[in-house]
This record gives sequence, structure tokens and C-alpha cells, in this order.
Amino acid sequence: MSKEKAIKIFEQNQVRTHWDEELEKYFFSLIDVVAILTNQNNYQTARKYWNKLKERLKKEGNETVTNCHQLKMKATDGKMRMTDVADTEQLFRIIQSIPSKKAEPFKLWLAKVGRERIDEIEDPELGIDRLMETYLKKGYSKNWINQRLKSIEVRKDLTDEWEERGMKKGKEYAILTNEITKAWSGFSVKDYKKYKSLRKENLRDNMSNLELVLNMLAEATTTEISKEKKPKTFSQNKIIAKQGGTIAGNTRKEIEEKSGKKVINKLSAKKFLEEKNK
Repeated sequence: MSKEKAIKIFEQNQVRTHWDEELEKYFFSLIDVVAILTNQNNYQTARKYWNKLKERLKKEGNETVTNCHQLKMKATDGKMRMTDVADTEQLFRIIQSIPSKKAEPFKLWLAKVGRERIDEIEDPELGIDRLMETYLKKGYSKNWINQRLKSIEVRKDLTDEWEERGMKKGKEYAILTNEITKAWSGFSVKDYKKYKSLRKENLRDNMSNLELVLNMLAEATTTEISKEKKPKTFSQNKIIAKQGGTIAGNTRKEIEEKSGKKVINKLSAKKFLEEKNK
């Protein structure tokens, strides 16, 4: 996921966020925040709580709630859906209306998230350092992390190229990514995640080193072909995506033929590393 739409973690709880480059501020999913502050694990229960609170605050003439708006964020079913969001200042005010022992630590967390993002804008290397630190805490090896960071760079080059060719973020990016993935791995993104028993988890975060390398090869090759061919339509971009993925797919097949082992495995990256180090 891009920095514009990312997941932030508060005490092991996920909060969906959106970074607005123009306004230079974060927007947070209000339902996610409410779920944390009210200790609700059920999304629907948290949503009902927020709807009732929103209705009460509106009746009280609360301008903060009135000024909140909606953005598309990834829901639990994996689809992009409209959800109520608030910026940091609005959240501070709404939190006051929710009786919770977590209110104060959550406020501190909000301030920290905002400060870190501003720091990263001024010095992008800080973002890389924090990402590496996060992966290390999750138990990934330094070698895997280096590959993962490189894969992020390769992915960014590809999406920049798609943007240059007029492709639309969201659905068209997803379709093109699916073409690349299916061509190199033999799986659609959905089936690949299902094969690894993943739900909301990031697929790339659950690839082995070799899977990551082949995925990078597929995306980097697609980028280079696109730069040379300069496709003008979505259909042309789709053909190139398949071509880039196929080149990496042929490499995968050759590796499997020579090694006698399947490249695509059911294990998550961490479990793969644990098995390897036994």
C-alpha cells in the first residue's frame, strides 16, 4: 500500500489512513478509531456506535462532525468503500466525546504519527529507516527486508510509468497488477493470497526472497517495455503487463526445472524463513 493510503498501528490495532499531499495532513478512518477507543473487535458494532455518536453530536450542533467527510478506503472484504474520516485536529475533538481509558495515549499516538510524516517529507530516508525498523520488529531477516525495500522502489517506478501513460489509480492499477502476477506466478492476486491463506495481509509481505525477486523482475520488465513502447490505451498497457510478467514467469519455470522445487509456496515470509533456519 502507498503512503497516500496506509495502515498505521496503535497497540497492535490497525487504523486506515490517507495522506493528502496538497493539504499535507493525515485523514483517519473514524470507525477504526472508535473501534479502538471502545474496545470493539466487531466492525459492524463499531460502525453502529459511531453512527449513534455522530447523530448525537450533530444534534448538539457539533461543527467538527458536520465538517467531517468521506474517502474510499479498503474494507474488510478487500473492496474500496466510502468511510467517514477526520483529520488530526477533528479527531482530537471527537475523542473528547468518547469515554475511554485509551483516549490520552491515542492522542499522543496521533501527534507522533503526524510528526513522523512531516519529518519524512523533509528527509525521506527517515521513512525507509522506520519501515526497516517495523519489519525487524515483526521478525523479518535483514536480507529479506532489503529485498522488500527494493521491491517498493521497483513498484513505484512502475506506477509512475502507468501514471505517465494515463492509467487510473485503483481499478486499472489493480487489473494491470493482476495481469503481471498471473503471468509470472500462475496465480491471480486473489488466488495467490488464498493459496497462502492470507486475508487482509499484504501479499508482498508474505513472499519469500525468490518470490520477491521474480515479482520485481516482472514489474521492472513491464516498466522498461512500457517506456519503449509508450502504450496509449488501457488494452495496450494490459498486453505489456502480461509480456513483462511472462518473462519473469519463464524464469520461474526454468528455476523450478533446474532445482526440482516449486518457487511459489504456501508459507508466509516469516514462516518460510523460520523453516529455512531450522
